[in-house]
Amino acid sequence: MSWVPRRAARCMIESAVEWSNMSEHSSPVRGYSGVEVPAHVWGGVCLVLVLAGVAGVGVSVPLALRVDHNAKLQERLSSATTLLRESPLIDGHNDLPWNIRKFMHNKLHSFNFTAELKKLRPWSRSSWSHTDLPRLRRGMVGAQFWVSYVPCESQRLNAVQLTIEQIDLIKRLVDQYPDDLRLATSADEVEAAFTEGRIASLIGVEGGHAIQNSLGVLRALRDLGVRYLTLTHTCSTPWAESARARETDLEDPDSPRGLTQFGKTVVREMNRLGLMVDLSHVSQATMKAALDVSRAPIIFSHSSVYAICKNPRNVPDDILRQVAMNGGIVMVSFYNHFLTCSEQATVKDVVDHINHVRKIAGIKHVGIGADFDGVNKLPENLEDVSKYPHLFAELLSDPTWTIEDLKKLAGQNLLRVMRDVEKVRLEMKQQRVPPFEQEVPASQLVGLTNCSYQFIKSSDDS
Repeated sequence: MSWVPRRAARCMIESAVEWSNMSEHSSPVRGYSGVEVPAHVWGGVCLVLVLAGVAGVGVSVPLALRVDHNAKLQERLSSATTLLRESPLIDGHNDLPWNIRKFMHNKLHSFNFTAELKKLRPWSRSSWSHTDLPRLRRGMVGAQFWVSYVPCESQRLNAVQLTIEQIDLIKRLVDQYPDDLRLATSADEVEAAFTEGRIASLIGVEGGHAIQNSLGVLRALRDLGVRYLTLTHTCSTPWAESARARETDLEDPDSPRGLTQFGKTVVREMNRLGLMVDLSHVSQATMKAALDVSRAPIIFSHSSVYAICKNPRNVPDDILRQVAMNGGIVMVSFYNHFLTCSEQATVKDVVDHINHVRKIAGIKHVGIGADFDGVNKLPENLEDVSKYPHLFAELLSDPTWTIEDLKKLAGQNLLRVMRDVEKVRLEMKQQRVPPFEQEVPASQLVGLTNCSYQFIKSSDDS
């Protein structure tokens, strides 16, 4: 198939806007080469590009009208590739930065991201390694949330330091490959990177223990470019309850139920800062509490459906309905144990979870958060970041999925959430909502402050 190139499509839009007022005396337009061109000439250039894009195919027909749902796999893969070339695929969660720490001690001088890492040690020997630039390109990835993750064991130790080091690593990685990667902190920057042919690189922090009970640290992370915080990882914090590892596990008696008052303040401060609230890894009580408190849409950056696989990490139907009311998004994970509650899964199982989110929450509230480099059991035909077109090829065999719906799944839903979160930030700024200054009550930290300096007011302090 032949489609209008992205540059030609952009020209069509720009020309349509300016054509009616166009004359030889119009202001010059800066072309793609940086050279200023008179507006009337630029319009003609655009027209040529548009005609070139449609030459040989007759009238340009929307892709949705030209897809054969009964087509063979190779044809559907071709259509999927075309789709992802025109609309960005945004994955919500990739743990490559932690693997670079494990394997390379964060030393990028000896890390070649342009290599086929599956052919190089130690990456080739790890079932947790799924990402490199060649495979990202083959997978048509338009944007990726790289995750600053540090283990729960660092809680109350050096979690903040390790988190900042991982953010530093992500930024250095982006700087080292400027032709392929571009740091992004907004929806507009994601779209700009995609237009340039670069992979937009966003930063998420996984685990509320990373802020060490400090709203000041939370604000500093936002200033460093972080755009979401997962409220917990596999451990509870003094202010938020994490999901149990297994359905049969008992609740931790030392963990809060859901969110404490300080935990609710964390959510409010994230709204004020424009940070997305990520509810993957949290308990159902925390999910409900966060959804009740948050003024902005929430996300699940890498979770699947509880109705299909009863893993405590997955999202139950009542929460899916609340996500729809909240305007948020559930980004479906590819981890086998979240898909089938077993070690085996296929691309069809991922489709089942996506379809369930669409059925219960609606098409505007589903996305993709594969969790590559953070899991070791992945579905057949989705073994690494190169395989995203296989997922879309599978969905293209289903006549209930339109091309516009697939674009929403790929990334448009998350872009909408990012913009809505930013709107809430601006609203709170206009309302002059000041930074929240609450602290975790000392009574909730008994026995948990062995590595923390204690501020004690002396009797002669004024």
